[in-house]
Amino acid sequence: MTAGDLLSTEVAGLAPELEGAKKGQGSKPLASARERFTSYDVEAFEVPGGREENWRFTPLRRLRGLHDRSARFTGSVEIGITAGAGVTVERVSRADARIGQGGVPADRVAAAAWSAATDATVNTIDGAPEPAAVTVVGPGEGSTAAAHLHLRTTPHAEATVVVEYRGSGTLADNLEVVLAEGSRLTLVVTEEWADDAVHVGAQHVSVGRDARLRTVAVALGGDLVRTTPTVTYRGPGGDVELLGLGFADAGQHIEQRLLVDHAVPHCRSNVHYKNALQGDGAHTVWIGDVLIRAAAEQTETFELNRNLVLTEHARADSVPNLEIETGEITGAGHASATGRFDDEQLFYLQSRGIPEDVARRLVVRGFFGEIIAKIPLPELRERLEAAVEAELALSRS
Repeated sequence: MTAGDLLSTEVAGLAPELEGAKKGQGSKPLASARERFTSYDVEAFEVPGGREENWRFTPLRRLRGLHDRSARFTGSVEIGITAGAGVTVERVSRADARIGQGGVPADRVAAAAWSAATDATVNTIDGAPEPAAVTVVGPGEGSTAAAHLHLRTTPHAEATVVVEYRGSGTLADNLEVVLAEGSRLTLVVTEEWADDAVHVGAQHVSVGRDARLRTVAVALGGDLVRTTPTVTYRGPGGDVELLGLGFADAGQHIEQRLLVDHAVPHCRSNVHYKNALQGDGAHTVWIGDVLIRAAAEQTETFELNRNLVLTEHARADSVPNLEIETGEITGAGHASATGRFDDEQLFYLQSRGIPEDVARRLVVRGFFGEIIAKIPLPELRERLEAAVEAELALSRS
């Protein structure tokens, strides 16, 4: 029996008075991130209606049935992996003992994807001198698929991995990242979907003792892209840096929901996300939750979100949340700001003889620059900079 089967059995056997508790994120707002319900069982979660805290910013009608199980997972994704020495790739069943070590689904779509994906791709990284590339291609326009990708390191390994999502169709998936003690991983995840694509992805990150993770998440394409990274620590000394950027065009919805759960002492986290928006109906959502539990003494954490609104009729929602249950911390803080394009800055550049379209590109490139600069691969940095400029060109066409 798998871990998922065991948990499903436990949920099914709950007393009636506990049935409401397991659906706390639906009917009642959660008082704390500690109360967040998790399960492998789809039916343990209520069908979202749109007023729940976890779903209130998401346009449910555009999820194509992923949230109410009317979607049929009849399509399939293509997962391509390019890796050199030090990386072992396996295709395993969901019963494999490693599946689930990253975390447990915390919403109905993630649980549905967990159930629908009968197998998983496991990448074990034992120190890779060359960057590994994983490409996930959608099931195609009009098709829906589920997928499960698992990345894990061995003790003291060091590596860089790029996961690129692209193609068409509808995808719900779970991405697990499990860092062994003392390992170092740089993970870049790009969402470069076609215009029709819908992607709802749960990311489960488990950080071992003295391990270090830097992630850079880039969202540029798709009709609706919603990602939910959750970070937990298994031992002291864990260090996580979560960086991200998104560029939403007319009608596009990009949603980033993060939870960093500090439950052990002497760990660090830094979250820094930037989004830009242009066009009617462009919408970005950033929810940043950081929980410092009573046992997590000497925690150091900070989260920051910045949003740049380039045109009228675009909307950015930003909600940073910080919960602290102990006074013995090294430092903690959070900040968020949303502003429109600075006309004075644009005027200044134009007064120096720079054409307006070039000036706009310079401002946006500068806005995203400190995030893209953290990507260690020059070719990928250049490609993403070109993609951002291509997005800007849409507003002038």
